[in-house]
Amino acid sequence: MTSKTKRAILILIFSEFLVCLGIGLVIPVMPFLKNELHFSAIDMGIMTSLFALAQFIASPLVGRLSDKLGRKSILITGLFLYMFSELLFAWTDSLTLFNVSRIIGGLAAAMSIPTTMALAADITTEKQRAKVIGWISAAFSGALILGPGLGGLLASFHYKSPFWFAGVLGFLSAVAVIVFLPNENELTKNYEATSPGSKSKQPQQKKNIGLFTQTVVMLFVLILISSFGLQGFESIYSIYVNEVFNFSISNIALVLTLNGIISLVLQVIFFERLVNWFQEALLIRYCFFFSILGTAWIVLAHSKIEVVVATLIIFSSFDLLRPAITTLLTKINPHNQGLINGINMSLTSIGNIIGPIISGGLLDLNYHYPYIVVIIFLTLSLLLAFTLKSNSFKFTQKKP
Repeated sequence: MTSKTKRAILILIFSEFLVCLGIGLVIPVMPFLKNELHFSAIDMGIMTSLFALAQFIASPLVGRLSDKLGRKSILITGLFLYMFSELLFAWTDSLTLFNVSRIIGGLAAAMSIPTTMALAADITTEKQRAKVIGWISAAFSGALILGPGLGGLLASFHYKSPFWFAGVLGFLSAVAVIVFLPNENELTKNYEATSPGSKSKQPQQKKNIGLFTQTVVMLFVLILISSFGLQGFESIYSIYVNEVFNFSISNIALVLTLNGIISLVLQVIFFERLVNWFQEALLIRYCFFFSILGTAWIVLAHSKIEVVVATLIIFSSFDLLRPAITTLLTKINPHNQGLINGINMSLTSIGNIIGPIISGGLLDLNYHYPYIVVIIFLTLSLLLAFTLKSNSFKFTQKKP
């Protein structure tokens, strides 16, 4: 890996960290914003859904655009849009403009997050990719751990302070990418020069690799179905453990903090090793199996300690599952990383839109119904995962 490639990866990790830190900053402020401006729960729900809806619509389009126009310009535009959305949210008290801000924020997320993953895939070898994607995922997790605490501190000055600060982080991230991220052509040349046989193999691959192969379609179906289960679990977790097991805010904060620490260790230190030991397909199956086991344990649990242990198992499985699927996708077709990562995010966004609504409605009927449905979705995902093979990315490559 050349020095320019290393610098590019560091900048991508840094920008991902700043953007996700900004997202985490506003989490503790949203309930206060609802009460301060007298919004209804439906108003807040629509505000959240608009972000995911914009992300869902824009992700595959932006992904294809980045394949044609280049990653850096799309990434910079997305970061500036993110800055604008946060500053608009900080400036206004209008529900309409709040909604506009969330739509712009969803578009910004569609332009920045999958583009970061696509660029990382463009400039790394298959052997390096698991480590780099693990680092980027760790930056995401670490920022979401630090964000709420910092947001609560900033909100002590004014409830709009976290949004102003998030806008500044977006600006700094955009400037860092403009100034320090090397030119894409240079990175591609460096990658080709350090990849043995790439010059002779790449044209043949580009000719023979189809985008929507059976493996790609199966992974997309897996992402879609699993996203309902993942979001169905995560979206109501705090409410569920509070009302069923009497978890206090401090209890929930402790669990999420422990999970964050474990997530960082898994993604930074162990993810690459796990991929090398098991390969992505087998790791995906293990993640689904343990997430099913943990969810069932929570439904049957009788004590807080059981819930804590089961929760850490589930979230750890989720934290490994997402980068494992992403890594496998990046290996399938090296020439359409933007589109592939865009569709990945778009399908995940469907879960972000519909999963919480389904779980919330089921929770009103019975506390255990949402997690029983989650188990069904995760079990279906596990069965689909058995159609994948550890070297399935090679199936899309035809010998010359």
